Amino acid sequence: PAAVLGGSALAPAADAATISASPIADRFESDILVSPPITAGTRYTGHENLFFPSWMEGEWDAAQTLVSAKAPLGLKFVGGPQASLDVAQKSMDEQAKTLNEPFNLKLRFVKTNFGVVEDRAFNLKSRSDSFAGRSVVASVEYADVRESNRASILAAGGKESDPLTTTLLYFKGPAAQKTFVISHGQDPLDSEAWSGYELARSIFALTNQSTAPPVTTDTEALYSFKKIGNDIVEGRLRLAGYLTPQADQLYFDAKNRAVSLSDYTLSLRRSSNVE
Repeated sequence: PAAVLGGSALAPAADAATISASPIADRFESDILVSPPITAGTRYTGHENLFFPSWMEGEWDAAQTLVSAKAPLGLKFVGGPQASLDVAQKSMDEQAKTLNEPFNLKLRFVKTNFGVVEDRAFNLKSRSDSFAGRSVVASVEYADVRESNRASILAAGGKESDPLTTTLLYFKGPAAQKTFVISHGQDPLDSEAWSGYELARSIFALTNQSTAPPVTTDTEALYSFKKIGNDIVEGRLRLAGYLTPQADQLYFDAKNRAVSLSDYTLSLRRSSNVE
């Protein structure tokens, strides 16, 4: 049976952002999610990205609140590489401590010649520091990959400052994480309600003399946003975790289905103090 924290119903603000006609938004309504197909390696414009509606451009004061956490395939699937029930229970218990507790952070979306995109370097640091409750990130850099690289962006009329899709995060401690976008999709951009998703592969490694192997994780971020006014956006975020063949002994048992689901409400107010 699935392990569940919190209720199944989301807050009204989140419900207002749901787009029932959207196949992407429909992925919020099921506990059984299959990993989206990998699109990396099929698009070679050099400036691939997840594009957000024009009304998302700017800097926002965001409140992100966990309203539900589930292990839909059972606890052992969230027990780490060794499928430890003890590790799984501790993980669920830690999430329970933050249930219905809003985390306040800043998010930024920037306009490029190709469309409005997430300022990944800014947002990744903001999210990491906010959820840690202290400053834990030393720096975030972009890395070139075939689908998204600086040379191609500049050649297509973009700018040196345009965000790329691959990031290198360096923690203040001896650790680093590289994150690739391996799949993405979105609704049409000409509406006041929008949904999109990204499937990202992250590789976390210690940077000291430790012999511990890197840890690879696949996480799908599902977004559903609704424009309430020029300065207010309400929405929801679902993070779906998938096992990887490199690290998890239950990978084949999971059959490409999400092993963890974390549902959040998101309330965005346009920031009056832009850095």
